[in-house]
Amino acid sequence: MVADDASPASDDGEPDSAGQPADPPDPEDVDAEALLAHAGFDADAGVLTERQAEVLALREQGLRQAVIAERLGTSRANVSSVEASARDNVERARETVAFAEALSAPVHVEIPPGTDLYDAPKRVYDACDAAGVKVNKTAPDLMKTIGDRAGDAVYGREVREQLYVTVGADGQIRVR
Repeated sequence: MVADDASPASDDGEPDSAGQPADPPDPEDVDAEALLAHAGFDADAGVLTERQAEVLALREQGLRQAVIAERLGTSRANVSSVEASARDNVERARETVAFAEALSAPVHVEIPPGTDLYDAPKRVYDACDAAGVKVNKTAPDLMKTIGDRAGDAVYGREVREQLYVTVGADGQIRVR
């Protein structure tokens, strides 16, 4: 949950002439409706409410929660709550898409907790061989991909949480 009023980490990141991150735009210059239209937002087709999309769009433009609250005539705490719910909805949507894509993948490999990450490539290669799917990654690259995509589920070489690795017919690897 976003609990502070800091600018989002996803600002444009372009430094100014002194090498410092650029200042957020003047709130008066940010048109939330135009941002939503430009991104093709449709509240009836997606998982976000209009308010959630508006708050995310304004935050992505670098506006602080307090500024957004004033603009929307609500409290900063309410904006924080709306933003947190929106980000949670986006993450759930991503997980749903990953699950749906995993259903059609020809290769499914479960990597249980306690597994040494060094053993994961063999499991994936064996399953791919059985399914006739080619993986264009060396064992070290595959270990890195699995470790990076697993996030906190892997610590050092230890798999700490159940991982689901799927490989599409095109060799695309997904880790959930």
